[in-house]
Amino acid sequence: MKNVPAKIKWIFAIGQLGWSILSGIIANLLVNFYLPDSTGDGVITFVTSATFIGLTVIGIITACGRIVDAVTDPWIASMSDNCGSKLGKRIPFMRYSALPFALVTVLIFCCPVRGESPVNIVWLAVTMVLFYIFMTAYCTPYNALIPVLGRNQKDRMDISTYISLTYIVGTGIAFAGKMIWEAVYNATGMDYYLCARLTLGVLALIAFVCMILPAFLINEKDYDNTPPVKENAFRSLGKTFRNRHFRVFVLSDIIYWIGITIFNTGFIYYGEVLLELDNYMILFIFMTFVTFICYPIVNILSRKFGKKKLLIWGFGLFGFAFLVSAFAGKVSFIPNQIYGFIICVLVGVPLSVLGVIPQAIVADIAESDCIETGENRDAMFYAARTFAFKLGQSIAMIIFTSLAVIGQYRELNAAGEEIIRNNGTGYRISLIIALVLCLVAMAIIFIYDEKKVMGIINKAHAEDAAN
Repeated sequence: MKNVPAKIKWIFAIGQLGWSILSGIIANLLVNFYLPDSTGDGVITFVTSATFIGLTVIGIITACGRIVDAVTDPWIASMSDNCGSKLGKRIPFMRYSALPFALVTVLIFCCPVRGESPVNIVWLAVTMVLFYIFMTAYCTPYNALIPVLGRNQKDRMDISTYISLTYIVGTGIAFAGKMIWEAVYNATGMDYYLCARLTLGVLALIAFVCMILPAFLINEKDYDNTPPVKENAFRSLGKTFRNRHFRVFVLSDIIYWIGITIFNTGFIYYGEVLLELDNYMILFIFMTFVTFICYPIVNILSRKFGKKKLLIWGFGLFGFAFLVSAFAGKVSFIPNQIYGFIICVLVGVPLSVLGVIPQAIVADIAESDCIETGENRDAMFYAARTFAFKLGQSIAMIIFTSLAVIGQYRELNAAGEEIIRNNGTGYRISLIIALVLCLVAMAIIFIYDEKKVMGIINKAHAEDAAN
């Protein structure tokens, strides 16, 4: 097998830039698009904000989409592990899913009826299900290439760092979507939602180009000659979850993703409502910068202290950041803009840790499992992890959208039109919940036996070197 040059690692990371733009559009803009914190000046609602047993329509739709995910994740992972294509086990899936993944992301925001309508609810439900299917079809095989290209700890940490860099950039590009379409709207006077859809269309095109680059520029066969695993999807999934180390990690990961997605989904609301800032995008750029410069430091520290210790510190710092965020706008002696920058520093540092370390841990667990069982199920391990973070995002959507309506009230504007406003109570509650979740995730990861996992890997590598 060839050594993996830095160029190939970066080409691979560009794929993550692409799919993180699409994922970021849904994670950061979907709720704000369909459930705005205020209406008026061209902003309307497309689905009702009313709740059923405490759940909003968007929350219910997201949860139903994850039910589909529960089937498609192991199914696609198994097809990838079993694939005998001359292109490899992962590349064919990436090639054929990139375009529909990008297209359906835009279609989610193209609901057919202007205003609240059951038709829009059906449209949102169908397109969200398709989004999850195509996301799985690209991301699960893509992530399964991490242990293939990262055959030693240095390569593995390098790749995890590179894809974390492109992930945060992609998320930042997606987050800027609302500011871009509002700038276009203010500059041109075009329809507000036409500006939104054109902006998202351009972002999706950029994402598509990024996703196809590794699919056509990386020759998978140069780095992986392992035979296909001929096994039933759910039998393979069952074997994956028999790995105790993986079960501990995934449970912690799900809980973490609920907490961080609550924060990501609410970031626009926290800036606009709690801090009363119009330039919240500056805060996001600053937070991205802090995260960006910390990535190389995390790479170095992981080799010195181990991945588990850094993960524990990351969870603890996140919890503190969420606690500070819950008091945004209430600390009178600190200007709101400065308070926002403080939050960004507190979030940006652990975000770099949680961006790099988990992917590398999954690769470690997958490699140790392969050594012990003799079966390579890389895609299945990453499918389970992908499902974990999507499940976490789904639960977070249910929680946040249900809390976001707390504190909503209606008033008349100067023209006598009824508009929606929010006093921020639900947003503060969401941050406290995110704090609790991060502390729980931290408590669980203490159980993860990193020494045993790395012992299995190091022993096998030593035996290979001796032979």
